[in-house]
Amino acid sequence: MPANWNEPELIGVALALGARGVSGWSPQEERLASKAAPVTRERAFDVARKIRSGADVLGTAFCQLRLPEARRTLGATYTPSAIVSSMLRWAKAQGIEPARIVEPGTGSGRFLLAAGRRFKKAELVGIEIDPLPALIARANLATCGFAERSVVLLRSYRSTLLPPPTGNGVTLYVGNPPYVRHHQIDSTSKQWLTAAATALGYEASQLAGLHVHFFLATAMKAKPGDFGVFITAAEWLDVNYGRLVRELFLNQLGGQSLTVIEPTAQPFEDAATTAAISTFKVGSRPGSIRIARVAESKALGDLSGGQLIHRGRLEAESRWSYLTRAQRAIPRDYVELGELCRVHRGQVTGANRVWIAGLHSQDLPSRVLFRTVTRAKELFKADGVLSDASLLRDVIDLPADLDMLAADERKSVARFLRYAKNVGAASGYIARTRKAWWSVGLRAPAPILATYMARRPPAFVRNLAEARHINIAHGLYPRETFTSEILDNLARYLSRAVSVRDGRTYAGGLTKFEPREMERLIVPSPEILSTAAAA
Repeated sequence: MPANWNEPELIGVALALGARGVSGWSPQEERLASKAAPVTRERAFDVARKIRSGADVLGTAFCQLRLPEARRTLGATYTPSAIVSSMLRWAKAQGIEPARIVEPGTGSGRFLLAAGRRFKKAELVGIEIDPLPALIARANLATCGFAERSVVLLRSYRSTLLPPPTGNGVTLYVGNPPYVRHHQIDSTSKQWLTAAATALGYEASQLAGLHVHFFLATAMKAKPGDFGVFITAAEWLDVNYGRLVRELFLNQLGGQSLTVIEPTAQPFEDAATTAAISTFKVGSRPGSIRIARVAESKALGDLSGGQLIHRGRLEAESRWSYLTRAQRAIPRDYVELGELCRVHRGQVTGANRVWIAGLHSQDLPSRVLFRTVTRAKELFKADGVLSDASLLRDVIDLPADLDMLAADERKSVARFLRYAKNVGAASGYIARTRKAWWSVGLRAPAPILATYMARRPPAFVRNLAEARHINIAHGLYPRETFTSEILDNLARYLSRAVSVRDGRTYAGGLTKFEPREMERLIVPSPEILSTAAAA
């Protein structure tokens, strides 16, 4: 069989394997079927043999045809079989025989197939929004002999109404809810999130990714006694918009355990990211939640490992990922960075095109222009020391009290503010929440600047040029007066010692360090930093 497929061949093989025999066939899939290429019996037999042996031949072909960049618009990132197997082992270990298994965001049906083999009588329900993977899932289910107890629905999971399962039994929800960032989600779906969360007594942020919608939709569909296991990107453990998932996990969903998988385990086949597996039993309220972190898939087992964390601690914390890390012993004469420095993210301007100086601001007085780090690459290129600010751009930072300016300065500032208003700089959310919409409020220069989001470890840079920074960087501000030697050695130590494992890795491979996370980095004490040995 050729390593490279084309879409008509893929459709043809899916049809030859019996895709039409699975309930829920849609007009969109019928239109796809009209594009099918002829398939020989030998080829269909060969593909069927491999599928029955456990290979996702058609799903792999789909991933070859539709590259990750294209699939990410719908959040189609497929889960390796070893992780699928661990998640289903957890489900089987609960000793509950579900009457129905639901896989939201079915893709090629990897979870349904694994669940169908373990739960011999359960109805298998796949919900998918993309007709081509829906067609593939049907073919996989038919090939494995599950057609008579399967249905694939081509629709949004949010709006899918699930009738009670056969015999009104228990439902198992399992899968990899799609990861799509908020700016790719339409306004109607965002309004659904807000309204649905409010109906359950929660607040929802419209900055939430699509996986948050899927958790909420599951909480609305599930009934007491239902259970489930999802794998998602791990960012909801910490970010503000993940608060809804954390609350649902502790309450409506009845969270049982969290297992964080490091990017080294490649939890998603085409994205370097930290993942979180969450297990839940609807209607339960355990006193403690089991939390674990693993660096490789074979350490997952049946997800029963880890330490028990009292639910009260989870309820009190706004970020959870650090709870999954074993508490590191701090060596003698070492401290957390937060003991030495406060870490502050740079100021948000609200409209960089306005507040970063350019032709639109060329007659402003020099005293309202501040050389500023506005791109992370400026710190990466500094090679540890920023000594020359001449290549940096200026950020406009007007005083909140414009009467402080001289009369001639007020004229040029007034012209600039008329321009800024005309392009909407006064009406944005950030501007409306400032004391004075025109005053950005840059922080004082930080002795050390650090990048905090990249596909590489942070750059820690001595800021000898006394540049300001906006929100693409963090500033490290000493809690007491340190010598230049100590600050130099601290920046060098951090550059050498900090790795991506110390931060949080998101879908797409970006690693992020929030200010409080950076403050927990372990560094030498000032006594050691004052010696040459720390350099």
